[in-house]
Amino acid sequence: MPRTWPAIVLCPLLLAPSGAQGPRLEEEAQAFLALYSSLYAGLSTVSAEASWRASTDVKPEHDGERVGAGKAYSRFAGDRRVIERARALLEAGSALSPLTRRQLERVLLAAAESPGTIPDVVSARVEAESHQASVQDGFEYQLDGRKATANDIDRILSTSRDLEERRRAWEASKEIGRPLKEGLAALQKLRNAVAREMGYSSFYALQVADYDMTVPEMQALLEGFVRDTRPLYRHLHAWTKRKLAARYGAPVPAGPIPAHWINNRWGQNWTGIVEAADLDPYFKDRTPEWIVKQAEAFYLSLGFPRLPESFWTRSDLYPVPAGSARRKNSHASAWHVDLELDVRSLMSVEPNERWFGTAHHELGHIYYYLSYARPEVPPILRAGANRAFHEGIGELISIAAQQVPYLKHAGILPREKEIEGIQLLLNEALAETVPFIAWSAGVMSHWEADLYEKDLPPGEYNARWWRYVREYQGIEPPSPRGEERCDPATKTHVNDDAAQYYDYAIATVLKHQIHDHIARRILKQDPASCNYYGSKDAGELLVSILRQGATRPWREVLREATGEDLSTRALLAYFKPLEAWLEVENAGRRLGWD
Repeated sequence: MPRTWPAIVLCPLLLAPSGAQGPRLEEEAQAFLALYSSLYAGLSTVSAEASWRASTDVKPEHDGERVGAGKAYSRFAGDRRVIERARALLEAGSALSPLTRRQLERVLLAAAESPGTIPDVVSARVEAESHQASVQDGFEYQLDGRKATANDIDRILSTSRDLEERRRAWEASKEIGRPLKEGLAALQKLRNAVAREMGYSSFYALQVADYDMTVPEMQALLEGFVRDTRPLYRHLHAWTKRKLAARYGAPVPAGPIPAHWINNRWGQNWTGIVEAADLDPYFKDRTPEWIVKQAEAFYLSLGFPRLPESFWTRSDLYPVPAGSARRKNSHASAWHVDLELDVRSLMSVEPNERWFGTAHHELGHIYYYLSYARPEVPPILRAGANRAFHEGIGELISIAAQQVPYLKHAGILPREKEIEGIQLLLNEALAETVPFIAWSAGVMSHWEADLYEKDLPPGEYNARWWRYVREYQGIEPPSPRGEERCDPATKTHVNDDAAQYYDYAIATVLKHQIHDHIARRILKQDPASCNYYGSKDAGELLVSILRQGATRPWREVLREATGEDLSTRALLAYFKPLEAWLEVENAGRRLGWD
C-alpha cells in the first residue's frame, strides 16, 4: 500500500502578493526561495530514496512507496500558490539578481511537471510512471524457453556468429515492449496534459525548455548534427555491411543492415566489429571491484576528492548473484539522493571494456554532483549547466578512458602493445559516436517529438519507429514488427526519462569540444592519443565547469571553457583521418541504403 504523506504547509506570508521593489523585492524573493529550497531538498530526498529502493529491489511495497513519495513531491512542486508567487516575483521588475531569477525560472519549470491546477492528472501521472517503472524493472526476459538477463542477451549479440541464434536473442530483447505499450500510451496523454496546462505545446516542448530553446530550434540543431555527420556515416555503413556479411557468411545487403547483425539491441553503438580494437581479453583477470576503483583513481589523479565512504556502502554496483530472488533495474545510472554528499550508482559491472568505460562515465555524474553540492549553488540549481553537460562530462571521461596511453598506464594494455591508430579511430567512430548521432539526434528525438508534439496514435508507434530507423540509421528488422508490439518502449528512456534523448546527442558533440580543448590546449597532445591521468590542469578546467551547476546560462559556460559555441567542428576534425581512409576503402562502391 502507498505510504500516506503529510500535507505540505506553505507559509502564507511568503506566498502573499507584494508590491515591493528594488532591494526589498530581492529580499522577499530570497525569503520565498529559502523556504522553497528547504522543502524542495527534503521532499526530493525522500522521493529519491523511495525510487532507489524501487529500482534496486523490485517489490510491490517499494513501488507503493515510490508512488507516495512522488505524489508528495508533485503536490509541493506544482502547488498553485508556488506558481503564482514565482510568476509574481519574476514579473515585478528587473531588480532581481540573475541568480534569483534563474532559481524562480527553475521553480516554474519544476511546477510545469506537476501543476496543482490539475491535481487528479498529476496524481494519475505519478502512479502511471511508477507502474511503468515497476513493469520495466520487473520484466523477466525469456530466451529459448529459459529465463535470461539483459546481460545474457547482450553476451549473445556480442559473441555469436550464428545469425539464427542472434535473431532469437534480438527478438527476445524486444518482448519487453509488449507489456509496456499500454502504459506508454497512458503516459503520452498524461505528460502532455501537465505540459499544456502550463502553456507548453507538448511534454517534449517542456523538456526542451531546459535549453532555453523551442522545439523547432532543437529539431533544427539535431538535423544539423545528422547532416554534418552523414557523409562519414554513409562510409561507415557501407564498410560495416561488407565486414558483417563476411563475418556471418551472408550476402552483402543492397539496402539497410539487418538489426540483429549489430551487437547493440537498438543499433545505437556498433561494437565488436573492429577485431584489432577488441580489449575485452585484457580484462579477463580483473574483478568488477577493480573496474570501479580504477575509475575513482582516474578522478583522484586529476585532483578530485575520494568518493564518500557512503558511496561504497549504499551503491548497488554489481550484478545480482545467480539464484537471488531480488530483481533490479539493469540500466546503469548515478543518483544524487540528498543533493549533498549522498551519491550512489546503480550498475551491474562485469570485467570488460564496456563496463570499464561505463564506470568512468557514471563516476563523471557522481563527481559533477559532488562539485556543485556547495552553499554557493542553491538546491534547485544543483544540476548540469544543461542536462547535456551532465552526459557530456561522463562521455568526455569515456573518451579519456579509451585512449591507449591511459590504458597502458592503468596496466590494462601491455606497454609493448601497438594498435594501429586508424583501427582505434574506426572502432571509436562505430562504437561510440557516429551511428550514435544517427540514433540519438535522428531516431529517438524525432520519434519522441512525434509522440508528444504530434500526438502520435498508439496504432502507429511501431511503424513510425521503424520508418525513422530506416531513414536515419539504415537498419531494418529481421522480421515484420506489427503494432501489437512496441519496440520504442524497449528503450528505457522512452519510459522513465522521456523526451530528453537529444541530451545524449548534444553531449556527444559537447564532449568532443571539451576533449579537443583539453588535449590540444592543456595537454599539448594528439586528441586521438592522449592521457589525462595526473593532469591537475585538466582537472581544474573540469572543476571550473562542474562547480557552477546550473547557476549560469549553458552557452556562456561552454564558451568560457572552450572559446567556441556548440559545434561539430571538433568531432569532425577528430575523425578526419578516418574519413580519408574510408574513402579509399569504399572506392567504387555504392553508399547509402535506398
